[in-house]
Amino acid sequence: MRPYLLLTPGPLTTSETVKEAMMSDWCTWDEDYNVGIVEVIRKELVELASSQPEDYTAVLMQGSGSFCVEATLGSVIRPEDNLLVAANGAYGKRMGVIADYYHLNYHVMKFDETQAVDPEAIDNYLDMHPEVTHVSVVHCETTTGVLNPLEAIASVVKKHNKILIVDAMSSFGGVPIDMAKLGVDFMISSANKCIQGVPGFGFILARRSLLKQCKGVARSLSLDLYDQWETMENGHGKWRFTSPTHVVRAFMQALKELAAEGGIAARYARYSENHRVLVDGMRALGFKTLLPDQEQSPVITSFYYPTADFNFKDFYQNNITGLNSFTQKDLSQILKGRPAQEKIDLLQFFRYSMTEQLNGNRIANKCKTDMDRKFRTDTLERVPKFKIKAFDFPNKIKLVEAELAKILKQERANIANS
Repeated sequence: MRPYLLLTPGPLTTSETVKEAMMSDWCTWDEDYNVGIVEVIRKELVELASSQPEDYTAVLMQGSGSFCVEATLGSVIRPEDNLLVAANGAYGKRMGVIADYYHLNYHVMKFDETQAVDPEAIDNYLDMHPEVTHVSVVHCETTTGVLNPLEAIASVVKKHNKILIVDAMSSFGGVPIDMAKLGVDFMISSANKCIQGVPGFGFILARRSLLKQCKGVARSLSLDLYDQWETMENGHGKWRFTSPTHVVRAFMQALKELAAEGGIAARYARYSENHRVLVDGMRALGFKTLLPDQEQSPVITSFYYPTADFNFKDFYQNNITGLNSFTQKDLSQILKGRPAQEKIDLLQFFRYSMTEQLNGNRIANKCKTDMDRKFRTDTLERVPKFKIKAFDFPNKIKLVEAELAKILKQERANIANS
């Protein structure tokens, strides 16, 4: 397995149990898959998204999140309708591109990428353009991590009695959203984002009463949102075309783990704390955040390049991907020629240091004990290229523990034979 840590919004590093959930095969015609997995997922998604689940339904769709955005715009907006797209990043602009491909009546209201969507600007536009029937916006714009003020935007859209479509790709599951309370009509997300599943499908959460009006609107066979929903409703979880069974089963496991964590509120709190630690640490190193704190999501954080000649590729290769991370051979070289007790002490120090850093106790580069002072300088002198990437600590802890167990076993054998 690659020593890799992928972060939100995703695709991200999944838990071992989410990976293990994909180790079985499933038949798309069997009830244990359609009723026991797909229907359970649909029900749980609606309950996560709305305080009035009876008014909403979930439609799972093959492909990435953009497939689902296209399916929604292409299946919901009729030729006589008019769409306003509020865009402050690449994914808002992508909705405009989709609208253009489908020859929809639309207008893109552009905001700067470092600026949140302004509800007042939407309000003024809707005052001047009563022909608008639908408004679409990205909640957390993946381009920068700006968290658009969804509550205020929804309030304006509902004041004008328009249909609200929200791309919540990078927020749903990690930021609390109540579709019923806000008045959101269609919300789109993906399996591999904040719910922490695997790439392969997305989903649309839709107000039932509006989705029922979409029959025959779609311009695409494969991306017909109404037909997909009708088939799932009548077939009790059956997809129209072959579904990504392993990915779907993994997503069910991811939903269980979200619930075990305490739900979206608990995950939001964890993401927020992770964001705080990240920003504090990066600012301490001299990096500046791109966005004002009040517009920053806890899911994606952007920083300015520290210098004009900063090379991100070099930074990424040398500090993020784990190149040059130490191996079993490196560890053997460090231990070579040392007495048994010194080997044990050194291995215990490695384990202690990595565990502390992994748990966020920040002892890196600080010598808090005599053991720290004794071994840190010695190790750096003997093995100057010795590196451990923070994300790779779990794998390296296992490597150290295995070596430690081997030495302790040998020592016990020596004592028994003496």
